[in-house]
Amino acid sequence: MVAEKLCLFLAIGVFLCLTQVESYRVDITYLKSAVAKGAVCMDGSPPAYHFSPGFGKGSSNWLLLFEGGGWCNNATTCLAKRDGRLGSSKAMVKYKSFSGILSNKASKNPDFYDWNKARVRYCDGSSYTGDVEAVDPATKLHFRGNRIFHAMIHHFKTMGLSNAKNVLLAGCSAGGLGVILQCDHFRNLMPPTTNVKCLADAGYFINAKTVAGTSQIEEIYADVVRTHNSAKVLPKYCTSKMSPGLCFFPENVVAGIKTPLFILNAAYDSWQIKNILAPGVADPHGKWRNCKKNIKNCSSAQIGVMQSYRQNFLHALSKAGRPTSRGMFINSCYAHCQAGVQSTWMDVGSPVLSGKTTIGKAVGDWYFDRDHFKAIDCPYPCDKSCHNREFD
Repeated sequence: MVAEKLCLFLAIGVFLCLTQVESYRVDITYLKSAVAKGAVCMDGSPPAYHFSPGFGKGSSNWLLLFEGGGWCNNATTCLAKRDGRLGSSKAMVKYKSFSGILSNKASKNPDFYDWNKARVRYCDGSSYTGDVEAVDPATKLHFRGNRIFHAMIHHFKTMGLSNAKNVLLAGCSAGGLGVILQCDHFRNLMPPTTNVKCLADAGYFINAKTVAGTSQIEEIYADVVRTHNSAKVLPKYCTSKMSPGLCFFPENVVAGIKTPLFILNAAYDSWQIKNILAPGVADPHGKWRNCKKNIKNCSSAQIGVMQSYRQNFLHALSKAGRPTSRGMFINSCYAHCQAGVQSTWMDVGSPVLSGKTTIGKAVGDWYFDRDHFKAIDCPYPCDKSCHNREFD
């Protein structure tokens, strides 16, 4: 439970501290009916989600948030995830705290607070794109991310999604990438009268080289697509022109997306800096270790390398084009996934762009066509509103 204390000095000369709740717990639901369809986590357990019903004027609107958790690209890395929370619903916590874009308070989430909200747990390792029928008897690994995606959508339709007026398909990290890859397909699964838009939070992973000059993320994505048989799920307009692994990168896909899409990302995304730019294998002597923990620890030379990474990110982003329906909030923070946390979504002291626009306001204005918000921040360290991540 996330809470904030508000302390008042009373006339009787004592302090009274009130707890102002900033999030609420939502229990897990296991979609057992999906097992018969083969829509299962890597260990064969049923997929899972958390659901908070809408109310009032928002009861006919839906927000679907697909979680992330990285990828596995071969039997070894997938086995390492299989029995944990990112590969098995048996290992998942029984509740999740909803806040930020999932908040049910009008003051904290004015445009989506009263919507039906579903948070889908991640357990497939493929950004919801895998579909391999055979199960290796030795590893007992199931690669069924795309089936999980479809099973969830079908299930939510039975709960009222099929009659929704407004829908926002959202995702964080690997889930954000999944939203990009599934956005147009999801649009086609919904009635044409439904207002459907997509939000990718920290899902714009770029094809960049490591500090050692190697193309590690390109190799990993190629293996992910091969291992999970993801090629048939990826957009044909991309796979017809380049290898399927390259079509896992948003920069090669987003320009072809027709459904309105909002891209929320940090230009110095902490996950990308740690795992694409300076992964341990490319930094054997640990020169980047302290820098990755806290951007304030970075040397001037390391900041220079990160500035180059930002330029590469912006170049990759430019390939997406700038159609009117596209929204964009690219800040210069050392952060990863900013929509699901109240302090970065919409709160006192939240990150802002264009003077005073929070992420929550930017997304809401874009969704309801009040403003086609597109903003890219100045380079680090100019933005003093950032909530930069710090790691142990």
